[in-house]
Amino acid sequence: MYKKALHPLVDHYSRILILGTMPGDQSIAKQQYYGNKGNHFWRILFTVFNENYSESYDDRKTFLKKHKIALWNVLASCIREGSSDSKISNETINDFTNFHIQYPNIKNVFFESKSAAKFYHKYLKPQTDISYHILPSTSGLNTGLSFSQKVEMWTVLAATADALDSV
Repeated sequence: MYKKALHPLVDHYSRILILGTMPGDQSIAKQQYYGNKGNHFWRILFTVFNENYSESYDDRKTFLKKHKIALWNVLASCIREGSSDSKISNETINDFTNFHIQYPNIKNVFFESKSAAKFYHKYLKPQTDISYHILPSTSGLNTGLSFSQKVEMWTVLAATADALDSV
Protein backbone atom coordinates (compact mmCIF):
# COMPACT_ATOMS: atom_id res chain seq x y z
CA MET A 1 0.00 0.00 0.00
CA TYR A 2 1.29 3.49 -0.88
CA LYS A 3 2.21 5.61 2.17
CA LYS A 4 2.96 9.32 2.30
CA ALA A 5 4.78 11.00 5.20
CA LEU A 6 3.44 13.75 7.40
CA HIS A 7 4.61 17.34 7.06
CA PRO A 8 7.46 18.23 9.41
CA LEU A 9 6.79 19.76 12.80
CA VAL A 10 9.46 22.46 12.76
CA ASP A 11 10.00 26.18 13.16
CA HIS A 12 12.95 28.53 12.81
CA TYR A 13 13.85 28.09 16.50
CA SER A 14 14.30 24.31 16.12
CA ARG A 15 17.82 23.14 16.92
CA ILE A 16 17.30 19.37 17.10
CA LEU A 17 15.65 17.12 14.52
CA ILE A 18 14.24 13.71 15.39
CA LEU A 19 13.81 11.53 12.32
CA GLY A 20 11.65 8.44 12.06
CA THR A 21 11.47 6.29 8.95
CA MET A 22 7.79 6.57 7.92
CA PRO A 23 4.75 7.03 10.15
CA GLY A 24 2.79 3.90 10.99
CA ASP A 25 -0.76 3.39 9.78
CA GLN A 26 -2.39 4.76 12.95
CA SER A 27 -0.21 7.88 12.85
CA ILE A 28 -1.06 8.47 9.19
CA ALA A 29 -4.78 7.98 9.89
CA LYS A 30 -4.65 10.45 12.81
CA GLN A 31 -2.18 12.77 11.03
CA GLN A 32 -0.14 12.75 14.24
CA TYR A 33 3.46 11.76 14.80
CA TYR A 34 3.71 8.64 16.95
CA GLY A 35 -0.07 8.35 17.14
CA ASN A 36 -0.05 4.65 17.99
CA LYS A 37 -0.65 4.28 21.74
CA GLY A 38 1.65 1.24 21.71
CA ASN A 39 4.57 3.46 20.72
CA HIS A 40 6.50 4.86 23.69
CA PHE A 41 7.90 7.92 21.88
CA TRP A 42 5.92 10.60 23.72
CA ARG A 43 6.23 8.93 27.13
CA ILE A 44 10.00 8.63 26.67
CA LEU A 45 10.35 12.24 25.53
CA PHE A 46 8.35 13.66 28.43
CA THR A 47 10.27 11.41 30.85
CA VAL A 48 13.77 12.41 29.70
CA PHE A 49 12.82 16.08 30.01
CA ASN A 50 11.23 15.50 33.46
CA GLU A 51 7.86 16.85 32.37
CA ASN A 52 4.32 15.64 32.99
CA TYR A 53 3.09 13.38 30.22
CA SER A 54 0.17 14.58 28.11
CA GLU A 55 -2.13 12.74 25.70
CA SER A 56 -3.03 16.01 23.97
CA TYR A 57 -1.37 16.37 20.57
CA ASP A 58 -1.46 20.16 20.93
CA ASP A 59 0.40 19.85 24.25
CA ARG A 60 2.91 17.56 22.59
CA LYS A 61 3.55 20.07 19.80
CA THR A 62 3.96 22.83 22.40
CA PHE A 63 6.44 20.60 24.24
CA LEU A 64 8.49 20.20 21.05
CA LYS A 65 8.57 23.96 20.45
CA LYS A 66 9.57 24.63 24.05
CA HIS A 67 12.55 22.31 23.67
CA LYS A 68 13.36 23.47 20.11
CA ILE A 69 12.80 19.99 18.70
CA ALA A 70 11.59 19.27 15.17
CA LEU A 71 10.01 16.00 14.01
CA TRP A 72 10.05 14.58 10.52
CA ASN A 73 10.59 11.36 8.64
CA VAL A 74 13.41 10.24 6.40
CA LEU A 75 11.05 8.96 3.73
CA ALA A 76 8.60 11.11 1.81
CA SER A 77 6.72 8.09 0.48
CA CYS A 78 7.00 4.34 0.09
CA ILE A 79 5.13 1.14 -0.53
CA ARG A 80 4.57 -0.75 2.72
CA GLU A 81 2.09 -3.30 3.95
CA GLY A 82 1.28 -2.52 7.57
CA SER A 83 3.58 -0.40 9.71
CA SER A 84 6.82 -2.40 9.78
CA ASP A 85 9.92 -0.70 8.37
CA SER A 86 11.16 -4.10 7.21
CA LYS A 87 8.38 -4.16 4.61
CA ILE A 88 9.31 -0.85 2.92
CA SER A 89 9.99 -0.74 -0.82
CA ASN A 90 9.94 1.84 -3.63
CA GLU A 91 10.88 4.56 -1.18
CA THR A 92 11.54 8.22 -1.94
CA ILE A 93 13.45 10.41 0.48
CA ASN A 94 12.42 13.80 1.80
CA ASP A 95 14.25 16.90 0.52
CA PHE A 96 16.84 17.40 3.25
CA THR A 97 18.97 19.78 1.19
CA ASN A 98 16.25 22.42 1.14
CA PHE A 99 15.15 21.54 4.67
CA HIS A 100 18.61 22.32 6.07
CA ILE A 101 18.79 25.53 4.04
CA GLN A 102 15.40 26.60 5.41
CA TYR A 103 16.24 25.57 9.01
CA PRO A 104 19.98 26.23 9.43
CA ASN A 105 19.85 26.17 13.26
CA ILE A 106 19.36 22.40 13.27
CA LYS A 107 22.79 20.96 14.00
CA ASN A 108 21.79 17.74 15.77
CA VAL A 109 19.87 14.90 14.14
CA PHE A 110 18.57 12.00 16.20
CA PHE A 111 17.36 8.91 14.35
CA GLU A 112 14.46 7.23 16.14
CA SER A 113 15.67 3.83 14.96
CA LYS A 114 18.48 2.08 13.13
CA SER A 115 16.11 1.74 10.19
CA ALA A 116 15.67 5.53 9.91
CA ALA A 117 19.45 5.98 9.92
CA LYS A 118 19.87 3.23 7.33
CA PHE A 119 17.48 4.86 4.86
CA TYR A 120 18.95 8.32 5.47
CA HIS A 121 22.53 7.18 4.84
CA LYS A 122 21.46 5.12 1.83
CA TYR A 123 20.63 8.35 0.00
CA LEU A 124 22.59 11.12 1.75
CA LYS A 125 26.12 11.78 2.87
CA PRO A 126 26.36 13.14 6.40
CA GLN A 127 26.92 16.88 6.60
CA THR A 128 30.08 17.80 8.48
CA ASP A 129 28.38 20.58 10.48
CA ILE A 130 25.65 18.28 11.85
CA SER A 131 25.97 15.70 14.64
CA TYR A 132 24.11 12.44 14.05
CA HIS A 133 22.90 10.07 16.78
CA ILE A 134 21.08 6.75 16.49
CA LEU A 135 18.64 5.99 19.29
CA PRO A 136 16.67 2.80 19.90
CA SER A 137 13.24 2.56 18.36
CA THR A 138 10.44 3.66 20.67
CA SER A 139 8.07 1.13 19.12
CA GLY A 140 6.27 -1.09 21.59
CA LEU A 141 7.33 -3.95 19.32
CA ASN A 142 10.98 -3.23 20.16
CA THR A 143 10.98 -5.66 23.08
CA GLY A 144 14.75 -6.11 23.16
CA LEU A 145 14.92 -3.16 25.56
CA SER A 146 12.74 -2.29 28.52
CA PHE A 147 11.05 1.09 28.78
CA SER A 148 13.59 2.21 31.39
CA GLN A 149 16.50 1.12 29.17
CA LYS A 150 15.07 3.13 26.28
CA VAL A 151 14.64 6.15 28.57
CA GLU A 152 18.25 5.82 29.70
CA MET A 153 19.48 5.75 26.10
CA TRP A 154 17.26 8.67 25.10
CA THR A 155 18.62 10.93 27.88
CA VAL A 156 21.33 12.03 25.43
CA LEU A 157 18.60 13.98 23.62
CA ALA A 158 17.69 15.98 26.73
CA ALA A 159 21.36 16.51 27.55
CA THR A 160 21.96 17.84 24.04
CA ALA A 161 18.95 20.17 24.28
CA ASP A 162 20.13 21.43 27.68
CA ALA A 163 23.65 22.03 26.35
CA LEU A 164 22.28 23.96 23.36
CA ASP A 165 20.16 26.12 25.67
CA SER A 166 23.24 27.11 27.65
CA VAL A 167 25.08 28.34 24.53
